Amino acid sequence: MKKSKKIIRNIIIAIIFIYVVFIFVNQQKTLNEYTKSTEELSQQIEDEKQNKEELSKKKDDVNSNEFIEEMAREKLDMYYPTEKVYVDQGK
Repeated sequence: MKKSKKIIRNIIIAIIFIYVVFIFVNQQKTLNEYTKSTEELSQQIEDEKQNKEELSKKKDDVNSNEFIEEMAREKLDMYYPTEKVYVDQGK
């Protein structure tokens, strides 16, 4: 009788140990996934901050006379009346 109680007790302890190890491994995998996700989101935040800075700088540049003149030349083909414009026909 004592042997069967010891065997049952050892089996129960082994089952509990296996369960604890299984839970630990699953929690570690979940933690690794969260860590990776956090790193990716941090990188996205840094990229968006840099993009925001670039857009803010561009916003400031849009109101400058130099930018307006450059856009008029490039997009609208506008030039000063005293300028001579040469067009290269050969490509």
